[in-house]
Amino acid sequence: MTVKVAVIHYSATGTVHALAQAVVEGAASTGAEVRLRRVAELAPDKAIDSNPLWRQHADATAALEEATLDDLEWADAYAFGTPSRFGAPAAQLKQFIDQASGLWQAGQLADKPVTVFTAAYNRHGGAEATILSLSNVFYHWGALIVPPGYTDPLVFAAGGNPYGTAATGDAEDGPEPSILAAARYQGERLARTTLRLQAGTQALAAPAAVEDAEDADSGLGAHSG
Repeated sequence: MTVKVAVIHYSATGTVHALAQAVVEGAASTGAEVRLRRVAELAPDKAIDSNPLWRQHADATAALEEATLDDLEWADAYAFGTPSRFGAPAAQLKQFIDQASGLWQAGQLADKPVTVFTAAYNRHGGAEATILSLSNVFYHWGALIVPPGYTDPLVFAAGGNPYGTAATGDAEDGPEPSILAAARYQGERLARTTLRLQAGTQALAAPAAVEDAEDADSGLGAHSG
């Protein structure tokens, strides 16, 4: 059994992108099929050019495929990444999510596992608030939130955030190895949880399929001449 995971993120200076790559590695380690996607940039060139790291990352990831609603429809599970913007997700990621109302109304986002990761310049820069804020969307979707929790020592080594992996510091240096390890674990946990859910769904469906087949056979026998 193979599950499909979409890792969709916005990253200005590269920190969240590094986390996204680690989440991809973790999910892929389970045999999952993974799509790494970035959402569209909304900031004007003037703003991007004002920060050399922002411009450098924008140019370096220009070839990375942009997320579309097809990625949401395709995936069995989602991992969303965003910088913390005053304790809330970045407008770029929120704008993408706001386009998904049609899929939500059709019930195509319900029951899918989802997890969130983030980055803030300071340890108390709003990381937990950002993850909790974004999770409000997934309650509306009827999605199944899969946090890392305190389920592995890697979470403690990365700062002990049970809501989701959170990087801090200057993107020029990149996230610490312990943070990347926690992100890999978060991606692996998401994929393994999705595998278990799919296996359980199939197990529940199997007796019903047998019963339907038996009912069909009984119906044929009753009407045979």
